[in-house]
This record gives sequence, C-alpha cells and structure tokens, in this order.
Amino acid sequence: MASQVVKFAGLSDRDRKKVSPLPKLAQGDRLELHVRRRGGKDQTLVLPPAAISALETLLAGLLSGERVAILTEDQELSPTEASAILGISRPLVVHRMDVGDLPFRYVGKHRRASLKDVLALKAKLDVQRKAMEDLVDDAEDLHRRHGI
Repeated sequence: MASQVVKFAGLSDRDRKKVSPLPKLAQGDRLELHVRRRGGKDQTLVLPPAAISALETLLAGLLSGERVAILTEDQELSPTEASAILGISRPLVVHRMDVGDLPFRYVGKHRRASLKDVLALKAKLDVQRKAMEDLVDDAEDLHRRHGI
C-alpha cells in the first residue's frame, strides 16, 4: 500500500455551533445517515454498530474543536508523517528505523512504516517518557526535602 498524506479536517466555530452532538445511543438503537442530493433525491444508509463508535469518536473530536484524521491500521507512513504522530523529529524517526526500533520497508528509495508499528513505538516511548517524568519528580522531591 502506498503512503498517503495524513489529511486533517476540522470544523469552523460557526459550523461547530450549528451541529449538535450525537445523542447517546442505547442497545438496539440504529444510526441512519440521511443524504439529500442536490437534485432532490434522498438516500438513507444504515450504519453498522462498529461504525457508530467510530463516528461518535470522530464527531466528538470535531465538536470539541480538534482537527481529526482517519487512518487505517495498515496504512503506511513516511518518516515525516510518523514524526508527527510520535512527536519526534524526522531524523530521529529515520534513526529509529535504522536501529530496528521501527520496522519499515522501502518503496523505491522511500521508507514506509505501518501505522500499527508507529503506534506500537509511540506506546513504548510514552511509557519511557512517563518513567523519566517520574524520575524527575522523585529527584526534585529529594532536592526539595533533603537538599540532595
């Protein structure tokens, strides 16, 4: 699968005020998408339960003012796209690829990593960052309490 640019979408303040959030759905409720065509023809699509959860998450993000993107798990990302998700520089992503922390493949001369692998690395980095923050907090506490 070729890399696709990660596209973010957001709502303007005016649009956010016009749209109301989805009501909480109960077991057995259905969500239907009503499409009104320009020519006057209407179409109704019934969404499966798995799609409802994704749609609720998408709309909640948009209505809270966040910019959102929808990605598939097997989507392949360039080092630049991976760096945006990981919160590290592109050269550091390339280094992580070179040392084996982030599996990748070449498409021509371009590196591509799957979103699944990028998210796995992000989880690992988040745990490491949390541990480092805890160590800093402990060191500051020792310094404050004991002057060490």
